[in-house]
Amino acid sequence: MIQSIHSTLAYAVLAVLVIAVINAFLGLSSKRNFTKNDRSLSLVVLILSHIQLVVGLVLWVTSPLGKDALSQMSNAALRLTAVEHPLINIIAIVLITIGWSKHKKEESSNGKFKKIGIFYALGLLLFLSRIPWSNWMA
Repeated sequence: MIQSIHSTLAYAVLAVLVIAVINAFLGLSSKRNFTKNDRSLSLVVLILSHIQLVVGLVLWVTSPLGKDALSQMSNAALRLTAVEHPLINIIAIVLITIGWSKHKKEESSNGKFKKIGIFYALGLLLFLSRIPWSNWMA
């Protein structure tokens, strides 16, 4: 149950994150004003990623592929799910949170789009780097 919630939510987080990154870079390149809709989109990413973090941590604690697998670090697949995936994704969510915080301090629309674009894109790259693709494509 928790695994399916985590997987389904991951698709939603990635989809909205991709849209937010594209939106930020389009807003930056077109030099348009940062609107309430831009703010809302970025906030949805922030909220969904934090919900995903909580669900992921619950899954990590309760799943045999989580903390119980820490004793088997020579197995690359177990190391991915027990250590690499959670650690890198926590870093990605920290970057998204930093981007959200920094954009609020910016006065200009360009600055807001730039902060969201850079930090959210870095978070996206980290997410994509540690998705257990073999599980997703099965």
